[in-house]
Amino acid sequence: MEEKGPRHEASQETLISLLQLDPSPIETPPADTDKDLPPLPEDSQQDGDQSTLASSSTAKSGTSGSVGLSGSGHGALYYRTSPTPPDAVCLGSRSCSSSRPQSLTIYPCHIVSRIQRYSSYAFTIFASIHFATTSLVPLVTRSVPASETSLLLAREIYQTRISEPLLVAIPLVAHVGSGIAARLLRRSQNLRRYGGATPGVFALHKQRAAGLRPLRIWPRLGYISMSGYAFAVFLGAHIFVNRVLPIAVEGDSANISLAFVSHGFSRHGLLSWLAFVGLLAGGCGHMVWGWAKWLGLADKAGWIGDMPVTSGNKAVDKATRKRRRRVWMGINGFAALATLLWAAGGLGVVARAGPVQGWVGKLYDEMYDKLPLL
Repeated sequence: MEEKGPRHEASQETLISLLQLDPSPIETPPADTDKDLPPLPEDSQQDGDQSTLASSSTAKSGTSGSVGLSGSGHGALYYRTSPTPPDAVCLGSRSCSSSRPQSLTIYPCHIVSRIQRYSSYAFTIFASIHFATTSLVPLVTRSVPASETSLLLAREIYQTRISEPLLVAIPLVAHVGSGIAARLLRRSQNLRRYGGATPGVFALHKQRAAGLRPLRIWPRLGYISMSGYAFAVFLGAHIFVNRVLPIAVEGDSANISLAFVSHGFSRHGLLSWLAFVGLLAGGCGHMVWGWAKWLGLADKAGWIGDMPVTSGNKAVDKATRKRRRRVWMGINGFAALATLLWAAGGLGVVARAGPVQGWVGKLYDEMYDKLPLL
């Protein structure tokens, strides 16, 4: 029989024998992770002096044991290791923005969630200006020619060589890309946690075949995500028609104005109405609910039966449900108000202005004839 050496390793021939699945993530240890554990009873007599010396040096590590870390109460090892387990890196923005002590290590989920949040700030600036010039101003003036001046002035803010990439292009691509990346990271984390990346994924399919509830690998697609993807499709079509198409046909978009939009409604009424209704409903709903999420209001909103945790007290649960319904109705009411205001000026005034006559109208006809679906 072969004698085992001091560096003998276990057999690596089979993966099934070494596969161990953890059905739930390990809970995060408490905040005071820099404290030493008490010594074992059998080691207390032999290493009594050494353990006492180690505990005293740990308590004084903020003053003399670590250079530059005085007054923090933590040793140098606390800042080199993270109390957050690797399993928590892709659970979503809530786990990434928790108040637990974090180390200097930056996980991909932290980067993705911050990109998605801060990119929405820049795009909101553009959306607010565009909302005012294409909806509020026409709603007040009740005339498309009288509203063209405000649109031309607004273009000097968000349609220059510097401001357009910073306020429109880069934030839009970063926001959509970070949203897709967040879903992929969470799916990868679920696969790694529940054994999907190993031969143990057979257990998931076996559970589905047995008629049991299958394990969810992809993260749940909520209302904010669904409205965001729908808004991205309608916004992409809007940018193509009003920005990309004029540049491809005429070389620039200097002749594009509110009259170009009204001319499109007069020529292709049904398609234009469907496109703008989807753009306004998806855009206003996504942006309002997105800001409610950043402000912490989305988690407090819900309807009947949408209670994540019940206290067991009927009076308390009833008051909580009422409060969640009020927040839910407030957010949806604000989204509906923004949609109606934008539709009142954009669809009620601009869309009903009629076609453009003269050489400008012929130019618009040539542009619309270049559209592949018309």
